[in-house]
Amino acid sequence: MVYDTIRDLIAQADQAIREERFDDLMEFYTDDAVLVLRPGREAHGKEEIKRAFMAIARYFNNSLVPSQGKMMMLEAGDTVLVLSQSFVEAEKKPDSEYPSERRATYVYRKVEGKWLCAIDNSYGTTLLDSADKTE
Repeated sequence: MVYDTIRDLIAQADQAIREERFDDLMEFYTDDAVLVLRPGREAHGKEEIKRAFMAIARYFNNSLVPSQGKMMMLEAGDTVLVLSQSFVEAEKKPDSEYPSERRATYVYRKVEGKWLCAIDNSYGTTLLDSADKTE
């Protein structure tokens, strides 16, 4: 079942982040993946994403613990939209300016028989809150 597969992949990626195994983490992403760093800032491609996760780890004083709560998935062929309750904790950085509970959106794409993350957006639709109101 795709739900169990992708939920397991997300858990494995979260574990790689906790253990700061950034080379291993890149195996979960498509070559052209996008990571939303914060509203208005993104990393594109595996190299930028890897550097971004290294910087994120430093920001959280190497104590980042991401995890997921409830999830819903919508599948269309080789694409899955994941809506997830996401948590970001950091024991050594309790004063972060970023929210610790989020409603994330992830897009997974099947590439050569393997599900990979193409869009990693832990901010979900809250990105709309910071969008230019005149668009």
